[in-house]
Amino acid sequence: MAPRILVDATAVPADRGGLGRYCDGLLVALDRLGADLAIACQRSDEQRYGTLAPNARIVAGPAALAHRASRLAWEQTGLPYVAQQVAADVIHLPAYILPTRAGRPTVVTIHDVTVFAEPEVHDPVRTTYIKSATRTAARRATRLIAPSMATRDELVRLLDADPSNIDVAYHGVDHTVFHRPDEVEIKKVSDRLGLHGRPYVAYLGALEPRKNVPNLIRGWVRAVSDHPDAPALVLAGSGGWDDEVDAALATVPLHLKVVRPGYLPWSMLPGFFGGAVVVALPSRGEGFGLPVLEAMACGAPVLTTSRGPLPEVGGDAVAYTETDAWSICRALTELIEDTARRGSLAEAAYARSQQFSWEASAAAHLSSFERAVAAHASPR
Repeated sequence: MAPRILVDATAVPADRGGLGRYCDGLLVALDRLGADLAIACQRSDEQRYGTLAPNARIVAGPAALAHRASRLAWEQTGLPYVAQQVAADVIHLPAYILPTRAGRPTVVTIHDVTVFAEPEVHDPVRTTYIKSATRTAARRATRLIAPSMATRDELVRLLDADPSNIDVAYHGVDHTVFHRPDEVEIKKVSDRLGLHGRPYVAYLGALEPRKNVPNLIRGWVRAVSDHPDAPALVLAGSGGWDDEVDAALATVPLHLKVVRPGYLPWSMLPGFFGGAVVVALPSRGEGFGLPVLEAMACGAPVLTTSRGPLPEVGGDAVAYTETDAWSICRALTELIEDTARRGSLAEAAYARSQQFSWEASAAAHLSSFERAVAAHASPR
């Protein structure tokens, strides 16, 4: 008999972000696979999840969950009560947080452990809390899910986690949302960005130190300063806290163009990625690298780093660089000047992206949930 699964989606932010895309994609796929599913969420997401997972039972928490402190307290007391209410056999925690007294098996997704490997590139206000929550999850959860082999290995190395207790479930990509754009989609995005057909290098993500945006800016400046048709740099995504970004932007010559559009809706991302000369995501560390996969699915030539799991995602279908500005400069220069290579990378990236799906990810999650229930029924 399939287990009844309660997924705690209360931590999903309003702008979705990486956690939102993970939860949305996974829950849609679990529902389509016929999982016996209940979803705890914020009230603002009740209708959304009811539409995305029509066969699931949706349990909206109190209005106070919109405030982080209240949500963290509720996850310790309210979530176990919901699990009892819906008769869940297992609770899935997609965002590190584990109730101290869950009362049933728990599966926690640990998205990345770069906060342990490179704490200096993380928000210092949140670092202590995330470390504590991750250690607790690694020690107390019935099973852990990692989105990549590299993250699994780092969990073992840095937290001494039991490798037999960790399941790897790669993220997927929604191929209906992230697709090769047509010319109309590309023009719409270009016009909205104020570029009107001008070439550009695209970046999507938070402006935080581990994303390495200052070196991307410096590398781009060196690569295009003397270029006769210099591509603009578009830094899209939510805010962040990297103080070096503004310092790097202050060095950009006046004849070069930087666009900072902020958050872009999902409907614009195929045109944004697919219309770029290069999608540059030279991160210093990731748990998976979802924007890399999403850009690949849009048929974009992608430049990233060989750090952590990124080669698991990109394989031979993307270009790689080191994280310093000169390496990024050289890699960008080569791609900007080599139209044929960009074209071959775009084809290879699109083909490789087809290997990743939320259905495959959901199947791996279901196996982990079943192992957790079995372990709880027959403790060692």
